[in-house]
Amino acid sequence: MKTFYTNALIYRQGGFAPGCLVVDEGRFVEADAPAEGDRVVDLQGRRVVPGLIDVHVHLREPGFGYKETIATGTAAAARGGYTTVCSMPNLNPAPDSLAALGEQLALIERDAVVRVVPYGCITKGQQGGGEQADLAAMAPSVVGFSDDGRGVQADEDMLRAMQEAVRIGKPIVAHCEVNELLRGGYIHDGAYCRAHGHRGICSESEWAQVKRDIELVEQTGCQYHVCHVSTKESVELVRAAKAKGLPVSCETGPHYLVLCDEQLQEEGRWKMNPPIRSAADRDALVAGLQDGTIEVIATDHAPHSAEEKGRGLERSAMGIVGLECAFGVLYTHLVEKGLLSLETLIDRMATNPGRLFGLGGVIETGAPADFTVLDLETEYEIDPETFLSKGRATPFAGWRVKGRAAMTVVGGKCVYEA
Repeated sequence: MKTFYTNALIYRQGGFAPGCLVVDEGRFVEADAPAEGDRVVDLQGRRVVPGLIDVHVHLREPGFGYKETIATGTAAAARGGYTTVCSMPNLNPAPDSLAALGEQLALIERDAVVRVVPYGCITKGQQGGGEQADLAAMAPSVVGFSDDGRGVQADEDMLRAMQEAVRIGKPIVAHCEVNELLRGGYIHDGAYCRAHGHRGICSESEWAQVKRDIELVEQTGCQYHVCHVSTKESVELVRAAKAKGLPVSCETGPHYLVLCDEQLQEEGRWKMNPPIRSAADRDALVAGLQDGTIEVIATDHAPHSAEEKGRGLERSAMGIVGLECAFGVLYTHLVEKGLLSLETLIDRMATNPGRLFGLGGVIETGAPADFTVLDLETEYEIDPETFLSKGRATPFAGWRVKGRAAMTVVGGKCVYEA
């Protein structure tokens, strides 16, 4: 039995056009006429885009199921319009070998409602240095390698990791942070920090490691992706690397694109790593998004318990949730305000991450039927108490936005419908 999704505006090859999607056995097939027994779904003129892809999420299992589970995290992803997510290795056991990775793979197989492709660690125990993880053994089962949450500190450790990544054909996906420059900081070293007596994280702690890594890419030719870029200097370094033709890409998050440190409040829901930075940094990130320097938007969805996020700005755990509100925030504050076209937003949230990481992100005959139906008209308030994620901490609580997933389909199966 085929399913016909009719009366749709479908995103293909950079633009929207009226059409009909036909799905058979989990894949897109050529459009024809419905036969007896086929199913017809009228999408009422809504826009259909490739399923959103988030290459940076924390699903917390195994090891930290009180924060999030594969089941709750992927339910949140489906509600947000995501059909594929890439799970970071901040887990117990840390996935630094095929055996350690196996427990996570089994949970994904059992509980995930969207596609989940994990990362393997760069270093043993995800310590940001020392013995290298077993990259080659994990390669067939992971999207790439990251020590997210820790920067790889020693130049020789990152060089060795890049050389191995080139050999096995996988990307290095780097959390860039120089430990000796942190100095106990926990928010951006800017006006709010100084006015309220907090300890700041300087911008150089991020961009200095981005600079080092790009120099190592020049030596090795490694495919290299920078996680959660937050500073104007990092944007310029990536822009220059691209101008040289280096295989360098980067992502940023919704909170870095629409917020700055002048808006901080004394609550844990405003604390993440890297921190929300200055208005100048925010504007540079938007410019990087506009000119293609920043090719990917990722949420860095990082749930914690209410107790861990309820200790105020100084003492709360680092991390916020984002899967269920990212599209609405970005559509309202970038597209509706004329900073970005809807087509560019879809490229950054679906097409580009799919292309860069080999995860699809297209609507074409023969491809897996992963797509999202968008409702761009309904206005609503972001209410964390309604989230399917276990995490509730978001700086966007109470914001009124437009734009959300009306339906999320993975492999031809509807996994969420508003």
